[in-house]
Amino acid sequence: MTSNLDSVTFDANDPERLARFWGALLGWDTVADDDGFQLVPTDGTTYRLAFYPTQEPKTGPNQTHFDLTSATPDDQQRTVARALELGATHLDVGQTPEEGHIVLADPEGNEFCVIPAGNNFLADTAFIGAINCDGTQAVGYFWSEALGWPLVWDQDEETAIQSPAGGSKMSWGGPPVNPKTGKNRIHLDIAPPVGTDQEAEVERLITLGAKRIDIGQGEDVSWVVMADPDGNEFCVLTPR
Repeated sequence: MTSNLDSVTFDANDPERLARFWGALLGWDTVADDDGFQLVPTDGTTYRLAFYPTQEPKTGPNQTHFDLTSATPDDQQRTVARALELGATHLDVGQTPEEGHIVLADPEGNEFCVIPAGNNFLADTAFIGAINCDGTQAVGYFWSEALGWPLVWDQDEETAIQSPAGGSKMSWGGPPVNPKTGKNRIHLDIAPPVGTDQEAEVERLITLGAKRIDIGQGEDVSWVVMADPDGNEFCVLTPR
């Protein structure tokens, strides 16, 4: 049994505004739910984006960001222009012009990159080409087993995985890994398939190196909060 990636979830000070930014940029449908907002893909992507409220301000670089792909140089510029029009800003993280990618921040400061055309690593992916993470080789191995996504890169302690169905890759840059200073602002929600057992999946993930954690979620929630081997929070939802 492996879980499915259900959503990439953002803690947001203004969930509606952030959902509408990403919905407009990606061309996905925005749907309100009981506590926040979700984006439903329109391009065949198999996971959603979710945005839920927090009072905590963003205090440093995220452990996770998106790499958006481009079909042509003009396409890259159109994506950047559209993002800026929607409320993004340019961000300097030490990148050089020779690298070619353009680093932006969404309206709440969450970093993302617009990758130039011709990037071989992202050639077989979606508009969200990669869910790019700061993390160790071991955590790449963990998520490969957790999701059943094969390794498509494993070199110099850098790893990447991709669903057998294609779409976005998930990648980890290896050492040095930035120290974790608090709860991540972006986390993964995963779910075992219908007809399986949530608790059995939690126990399987523990054998792979995860652990249960308490972030104040209480006892009445339907999901289980865990941390991967690098300490990054994620949630195991009920089967779906």
